Amino acid sequence: MTYLLLFSVFVVATCGLIYELITGALASYLLGDSVTQFSTIIGTYLFAMGVGSYFSKFFYRNLLNVFIEIEIVIGIIGGFSAAFLFVAYEYVSSFRFILYTIIFIIGCFVGLEIPLLMRILKDRFEFKDLVSKIFTYDYIGALIASISFPLLLVPYLGLVRSALLFGIFNVAVALMTIVVFKTEIKSEKFLRVKAILTLIIMVIAFGYSERLVSSLEVQNYRERIVFKKNTSYQKIVLTQSHGDMKLYLNGNLQFSSKDEYRYHESLVHVGLGQIDKPRRVLILGGGDGLAAREVLKYPSVEEIVLVDLDDQMTGLFKSNPILTSLNQNALTHKKVQVVNQDAFVWVKNNRRQFDFVIVDFPDPSQFALGKLYSRTFYGYLMSTVGIDGLIAVQSTSPYVAKKSFQIIVNTLNDVGLYTRPYHVYVPSFGEWGYVLASRIPIEIKDSTWALPAGLQFLSQEMIPFLFQFSKDLIGETKEVNRLNNQVLVRTFEQEWENYGHYEN
Repeated sequence: MTYLLLFSVFVVATCGLIYELITGALASYLLGDSVTQFSTIIGTYLFAMGVGSYFSKFFYRNLLNVFIEIEIVIGIIGGFSAAFLFVAYEYVSSFRFILYTIIFIIGCFVGLEIPLLMRILKDRFEFKDLVSKIFTYDYIGALIASISFPLLLVPYLGLVRSALLFGIFNVAVALMTIVVFKTEIKSEKFLRVKAILTLIIMVIAFGYSERLVSSLEVQNYRERIVFKKNTSYQKIVLTQSHGDMKLYLNGNLQFSSKDEYRYHESLVHVGLGQIDKPRRVLILGGGDGLAAREVLKYPSVEEIVLVDLDDQMTGLFKSNPILTSLNQNALTHKKVQVVNQDAFVWVKNNRRQFDFVIVDFPDPSQFALGKLYSRTFYGYLMSTVGIDGLIAVQSTSPYVAKKSFQIIVNTLNDVGLYTRPYHVYVPSFGEWGYVLASRIPIEIKDSTWALPAGLQFLSQEMIPFLFQFSKDLIGETKEVNRLNNQVLVRTFEQEWENYGHYEN
């Protein structure tokens, strides 16, 4: 009986940290800037635990009853937290207030639990043994939560179902406590019925959570979802509407099949078309295989190395018939080698040189991505290209994020690379920017591009005009994105927030 209460310490610690991680991950998905979201949520949660611990001293009687009631309340609030926050984000303007209110409430109740359990158990153990056991179970629970969250829960259950599952665990602990300690609990029958009904509701919600998630995602994406997957690194969603296939990563649009050719032809051919008989090409990111599709149009190319972190992303674009028709089976082509590694680490350790390097990462909306636009990364990247080679970097919108675009140019220049920015109009994204970089000065001349046949957008005549920028596309800043400050991420977030929305 006593060890059930000690086991409940383990459950309390595990569930509490899971709710904290779920809230942090959800906030980073919806609001971006994962460092800020996790930092503020962890701080709020720990402060709330302190508040709850303080108020625990005002409970004098029926401590088991109080503990059971708290477990049920945490199970309900924590269990439905992810689903509620997804709905709130869509319909409520004060989303951040609701987000921090929920994590504060959960933290307060979790902070109440541990002191109450220590007082309940104080007559059953010596004080030194009690403190030792309480904190041992607490820390073990935290370890289990921190390991299972990224490796098991997010990839296989997702945020909504994970929250509901651990809400069920909280209520189950309450019910077991009622059963085991029924002679010591007041209003035992009432509490038992309450716990059972709550458990039934939560189990039903868990069973129907796929429908719930689907309905929430329909509201978020507004197109028919044909595929969704939570991987260890990101949330992949594919939608289809009126013949248009769209890819979203963590809720941000990556391409639309109606106009992706504009984006990828500009990313690849403006640089690659200037290189005489390119043989080796490196693609960083680009797990959809669309950039590789364009590179394969050059007969002289003998080898393409594509480095993308997420093996489930590249696996999807290797096997899904709709997507392989879009990328023309590029990822299974004999010339293409797919490497599923962190591009930052891979480039740092790489000793080979390539004729052309394509940098096709998602925009720097969070610090995990911002490092791939940093001075440190570009320093490593410089050694991957030959003296006559070129690097093409996708660089967000020079219209919406002028300073962000200029910071990318500045950072490339700061490591000693010569740059030539250019831009195109992609209907799904608006005005979009790129930067050509090289170890030697880049000359842009008319009729110097050896473009392959069959392009839908680019022509030799139009390419020189892509390097011309109107006044409203020029950002003025001298800042450089360094790994230790990530000024680009903060600037990017502010510019897109001021613009009113973010879709890439």
